[in-house]
Amino acid sequence: MKKIFLTLLVLLFAIINLTAQKRETCIIKTSLGDISVALYPKKAPITVANFLKYVDAHLYDNTTFFRSVTLNNQQKDSVKIEVIQGGEVDSTKVFAAIPLERTANTGVLHKNGAISMARDTPDSATCSFFICINDQPSLDFGGKRNKDGQGFAAFGKVIKGIDVVKKIQLLAPNDNQYFKPPLVILSIIRKSLLSDKN
Repeated sequence: MKKIFLTLLVLLFAIINLTAQKRETCIIKTSLGDISVALYPKKAPITVANFLKYVDAHLYDNTTFFRSVTLNNQQKDSVKIEVIQGGEVDSTKVFAAIPLERTANTGVLHKNGAISMARDTPDSATCSFFICINDQPSLDFGGKRNKDGQGFAAFGKVIKGIDVVKKIQLLAPNDNQYFKPPLVILSIIRKSLLSDKN
């Protein structure tokens, strides 16, 4: 009876392992604390793969969070947002730009804590990323923050350390989105977790 029970237990464990999907989690280390982000490779595969390429090459190490957009420092913008931006890599080491994975296709929206790629025109995102503070629907497909209406490519969310994100946001003065000195990103490392979601 004991052997049957153990065999069933082993089989159950094997089935759980087979059906579980790997979920990539990255830890962004800063002097103000760590930010853990869960990535969604099934929903936004191109954007996640691009971000992880920079992570695995350690190109985000010793970059910075350099910009914080608050409700007080975007006087010229009619559509206001709240984000922190970072991850500018040495221009000689930047990988090719990636196609824009629109939120209308991925379903990953710019909710509180969403991590997304910065860009100029569609299909121009490379290394720079931002994290949302509060929900930012104007950054989704059809949103009005960018005149082209294509939105930005969200690809994950903060699962721990949103308090650190808010501390970084407070570094920006009321009259300037770019703060000095910028906050150093010590490193971004990946940590694989098992999950049956995303």
